[in-house]
Amino acid sequence: MEIKAEEISSIIRQEINGFDTRMEVDETGTVLSAGDGIARVYGLQKVMAGELVELPHGIMGLVLNLEEDNVGIAIMGHYEKIREGDPVKRTGRIASVPVGEATVGRVLDALGNPIDGKGPVQTDETRVIELKAPGIVKRQPVREPLQTGIVAIDAMIPIGRGQRELIIGDRGTGKTAIIVDTII
Repeated sequence: MEIKAEEISSIIRQEINGFDTRMEVDETGTVLSAGDGIARVYGLQKVMAGELVELPHGIMGLVLNLEEDNVGIAIMGHYEKIREGDPVKRTGRIASVPVGEATVGRVLDALGNPIDGKGPVQTDETRVIELKAPGIVKRQPVREPLQTGIVAIDAMIPIGRGQRELIIGDRGTGKTAIIVDTII
C-alpha cells in the first residue's frame, strides 16, 4: 500500500476547511442536594428566576429560589434519579408554554409538552408561565354576582364572578369544601 502525499494533503485541507472555530460556553452547576422534587444547585451565578435548566437523564428543572451561593430548582420529572454531584446546565430560556388555537382541546404538561398522544403542538406563539397580573385598572369590572349556594356567605359577603377573594381559616374548617361547592 502506497501513501500518496497528495491524498494526505487533500485530507488535511478538508479537515482544516471543515474545522469549526466557534466555541460554545455553557454555565454549569453542581447539585448540592436533591429530594422531594427540589434540588439545591451551586455554580449558576447568572441564572434567572423562572429559567429552565437541564438536569441529567433529560430531566428539566425550573429555577425558583435565588440565593447568594446556590439556587433552588423545582425538578420537573422523576427527582429520584437526581443525585448529589450531578451537573446542571443553563438553557437561557424562561419557562414558557405554547398558546393559541393549536392548544385548544389539547392536554399539556406543566412545560407545555403534549401528553395526549396527538403529536406536537403546531404553533409559534408562546407565553411565559410567570406572567405579571394586569393592574386593577386594566381588569374588566365585576358586574355579575356569584352565588356560592351557602346562604350565610351570600347574605353577608357579596362575591362577584371573576373577583379575587381571599379565604382565611383554621385547618379543618371547610375552606376547600366551600370553594369546591362554589365551583361545582
